[in-house]
Order: sequence, then structure tokens, then C-alpha cells
Amino acid sequence: MYYVYLIKSKKKDSFYIGCTGDLRKRLEEHNSGKSTYTKDKRPWEVRYYEAFFSKDDAFQREKQLKRHKRGLIELRKRIEKSLKA
Repeated sequence: MYYVYLIKSKKKDSFYIGCTGDLRKRLEEHNSGKSTYTKDKRPWEVRYYEAFFSKDDAFQREKQLKRHKRGLIELRKRIEKSLKA
């Protein structure tokens, strides 16, 4: 399985969207500082993910959320309460 995920910083009001084949391992990498972009906003927690059988579909969805602000806005509206928890 491949995952598109949204993580939220526990330290700052910041979100990150990514894609991976191993969600647990990737979260560990974010929280251990191995990801340059997310290193300064640790710790992170998963707030949302989507699972795909196809790697191409997962990466396409990640690009859609990152490049098209409308898709991200709609997602954030849909999971609004999960993001505030």
C-alpha cells in the first residue's frame, strides 16, 4: 500500500503533506529530524491519510493536494475537527 498523509506539528500551527509506502517509518523519520523541511517543527502526528494500491495514484494525489490549493482547502474543510484536536 501507498499512503498520502497529512501531519500536524504539535509545536507550531503547521501542516505537511507527503506520500510514502511505509507510513509508520516515515512518521518516525519526520520526528527524528531526518526530513529537512519538517525538522524544525517536531514533533509531528498523523491527522489524515489515504491509502492506495498504486504508487502512481498516491503520488498523483499528493501532487494534486500540494499544487492545487483548492483540493487542500476542500480536504481541510472535510477534516476540520480532526485538525483542531
